[in-house]
Amino acid sequence: MRVASDVGGTFTDLVWCEVDAASGAAGPVRAHKCDTTPPDFERGVMNALGAARIDPRSIAFFAHVATVVINALTERKGARTALIATRGFRDVLEIARGNRPDIFNFHFSKPPPFVPRHLRRELTERTDHRGRIETPAALEELAPLVEEFRREGVEAVVVAFLHSYANPANEIAVLGELARLWPGVSALASHRVSREWREYERTSTAVLAGYVHPTVNRYLDSLERSLRARGFAGNLFVMQSNGGIATPRAARANPIAMVESGPASGVLGAAVLGEIIGERNLIALDIGGTTAKCSLIDGGRVALTTDYRIECTRASAGYPVRTPVVEIVEIGNGGGSIAWVDEGGALHVGPASAGAVPGPAAYGRGGTEPTTTDAHLATRRIDLEYFLGGEIVPDMGAVERAFAPLCARLGIGMREAARGIIRVADANMVNALKLVSVNKGYDPRDFTLVAFGGGGPMHAAALAAELGMRRVVIPVNPAVFSAWGMLMTDLRRDYVVTRVAALDEQGAAEIGAAFESCERDAASEFAAEGIGPGRLSVQRLADMRYFGQDHVVKVEFPPGRVGPEQLAQAIERFHAAHER
Repeated sequence: MRVASDVGGTFTDLVWCEVDAASGAAGPVRAHKCDTTPPDFERGVMNALGAARIDPRSIAFFAHVATVVINALTERKGARTALIATRGFRDVLEIARGNRPDIFNFHFSKPPPFVPRHLRRELTERTDHRGRIETPAALEELAPLVEEFRREGVEAVVVAFLHSYANPANEIAVLGELARLWPGVSALASHRVSREWREYERTSTAVLAGYVHPTVNRYLDSLERSLRARGFAGNLFVMQSNGGIATPRAARANPIAMVESGPASGVLGAAVLGEIIGERNLIALDIGGTTAKCSLIDGGRVALTTDYRIECTRASAGYPVRTPVVEIVEIGNGGGSIAWVDEGGALHVGPASAGAVPGPAAYGRGGTEPTTTDAHLATRRIDLEYFLGGEIVPDMGAVERAFAPLCARLGIGMREAARGIIRVADANMVNALKLVSVNKGYDPRDFTLVAFGGGGPMHAAALAAELGMRRVVIPVNPAVFSAWGMLMTDLRRDYVVTRVAALDEQGAAEIGAAFESCERDAASEFAAEGIGPGRLSVQRLADMRYFGQDHVVKVEFPPGRVGPEQLAQAIERFHAAHER
């Protein structure tokens, strides 16, 4: 049996199918939903397995995604983390960048670092930008730092040195000494999380990974214990933000790679569905209980980016995460998004959500504010007699009570207010769809909309009409489509190195050596997990720019030996991508 579970903000989804061991033929895909159970998310997974009457002993393949990483970051429930930096660079996190979005706000303040200053310490060492070690790491300075960290109750230590992307030797030495001085402490080095240049972004990524490292370890331990206790002996995999799955061992080594893993599985599912139905240009739209997410698929290719930030808003630059992430725009508009009126009398929807508990007022669990789901029920866009598949009888009395203050404020009836909520939610989602299409140089009229999640099909037709899109696809079981996408994904890892080279004869050798180094690392790591080189598929990408530019465009680089022909193809692809 192949099983996938997707733990969302409101519901935990489960999909499964039986596979004939001899022929490999798969039976029908079946699905089940149950409530998410924060903070013990694994309990919801076990509840779903029990409700679906699946015996864990029969599972050969189990793919899993949870919101545990993004929840720990946004709710500030990670570990007490310390940072060891190159002498003179402890304040990189505090200095950050000058890219504040709200440039005319004189009261603007930068988002506070995840590591307070007294836990950011320095160590004597220095590597130059070419990777030459100018000063070896002064390991004798580490013991007093460890003692201070112990007294401060530190649970995770991050090591981020200048130019370690070019040569990580000093970071490796400090990690080894740290393991000797403090066995068992959660420790991560920046080169193991990101090999991209730019000191602030790499340090931020490493710190966020360290902050969630103990949380991810505890969660995966609990999940594995719960499954093994029920007889599970198959292979467990964890969804990654890059659209692939990884073993728990790989997920523990780089936990920040799970930051947007939930939305990624839905986008990958849309790409697979597109291949099945012959639609290679797609915009995937996933509307869940808390958020709406969208991503563009061009020619069957899912776009990846390492220019990702959490908590980036109109008023905050957020925190950069330099790890490969499926390019997604996410807004706080889902089925549980709360409608409210501002001081000027304008109606808004989201980003606050009723979540799983208490949920929309219609759930009858104590929700007191109107949500998008309540608006769909009030307008009868959701069948009252088949709410959640007939499992719940909606509490329409609670819906009316929730709408009453809003209607009084707006001076209109409940149905009119509900229609307004839906229109506002649609407008928010249209803006998100434009961000992944029009703002990237794509015409949405050239694409097919694939809508899924609990709310996707209810909004899809209106959104497509607004954008002039002529075709909408609603997959079977759209409410659990992201979990289905996990059944379709492959083991995947992304390897990133920074090498600055011109695309000429001299640079060709450097570029070729960089790609070959990554491919050797991939073959070695997959071999350690019992996967031979014959099963590996490699895709090469390069961040390219014109000479003198600072910002880059990600371009697929031709395979094979890097010579004049490959360079010419890469340059041609870059020109086209840059122009668009």
